[in-house]
Amino acid sequence: MTTLARLPFGFFLATAVLAASPSFSADIVKTKTVEVQVDTIATGLEHPWAVEVLPDGSYLVTERPGRLRIIRDGKLSAPIAGVPEVSARGQGGLMDVALAPDFATSRQIFLTAATRARGGSGTEVLSATLSNDGTRLNDVKSIFTMKRFTGGNIQYGSRIAFGKDGSLFISVGDRGDRDRAQDWKDDAGSIIHINADGSIPTDNPFKDGGKALPEVWSKGHRNPQGIAFDAADGKLYTVEHGARGGDEINYIEPGKNYGWPIITYGRDYSGAEIGEGTAKEGLEQPLYYWDPSIAPGALAIYRGKMFPEWDGNFLVAALKFQLLSRMQRDEGGAFVAEERIFDGSYGRMRDVIVAPDGALLLLTDEDDGALLRVSRAPVNNG
Repeated sequence: MTTLARLPFGFFLATAVLAASPSFSADIVKTKTVEVQVDTIATGLEHPWAVEVLPDGSYLVTERPGRLRIIRDGKLSAPIAGVPEVSARGQGGLMDVALAPDFATSRQIFLTAATRARGGSGTEVLSATLSNDGTRLNDVKSIFTMKRFTGGNIQYGSRIAFGKDGSLFISVGDRGDRDRAQDWKDDAGSIIHINADGSIPTDNPFKDGGKALPEVWSKGHRNPQGIAFDAADGKLYTVEHGARGGDEINYIEPGKNYGWPIITYGRDYSGAEIGEGTAKEGLEQPLYYWDPSIAPGALAIYRGKMFPEWDGNFLVAALKFQLLSRMQRDEGGAFVAEERIFDGSYGRMRDVIVAPDGALLLLTDEDDGALLRVSRAPVNNG
């Protein structure tokens, strides 16, 4: 395991500095490797959580209070009809949106949300089809619901990544009850793996339901809000919130236990120690951890064409310091350096994705949230 938390402060790459006032109008930002241009595509979003690019170049965005909108030519659509009611309390609400791999022909999308039932709330995954005119959802179905709903409105997890076969890997938080992350008969604190219709894939490690719920792929997670496959090698990774310190990047393998709350590099918010230390036989170590925490949101692994300098870098949206963390790896895959970009300039960063042209799309999780596009700055030949 390599962790920059143990390296001297001077090892970190310099934080990117805005070359222009952050006025939300084509700012030029100098990073260590390249100058980038930041354009504000839209503002006026209420706590946006996730964005996808539609085939026509418009953007599909979720707002945590329960709205799904399309942004076209910088304008927000009216809320799309047919979105089920969500539990928009605390950290809950409408969260991730993901286009099915065959969306261009099927118009199918997937949503994650906190919903209420049985006197509590939990993470639910829904499938639907977006109407041709983009004004409503049809054929809305629940394809996964946590078996146990409980009180409290925190730590739902709630990101989606697609396997090569179109199956879904879904991150689910421990719901603020840390012991649930070690209960193999509980969906909390897990990475869940299901087919697009909600059925159990044949390669799941506990498909017979013996040791664990059949949908469980891995356990011991606190609140993973980023999950992504590396297109270069097909490996699955997550980023997840620790407590006070101990935010983690993990390489996810089937049937493995990632330790929370038995082992962690963080402490309780009271300052008290958690669990049995930082390592224990049979429990997986993170590839990297942050201390102090950056409160990581989404994860993208860059394999685009616009920024070849960033090939293979992990890009992590961060809430606490309002930044994008660019994590560099060596040839063996170990993390060797971090560059913190946009530090405090635009707001809390919730989502980051790589657009089809290689640009980045970022969402700021604010009362007046924004969709930002990060592209390569024009070359100044003057």
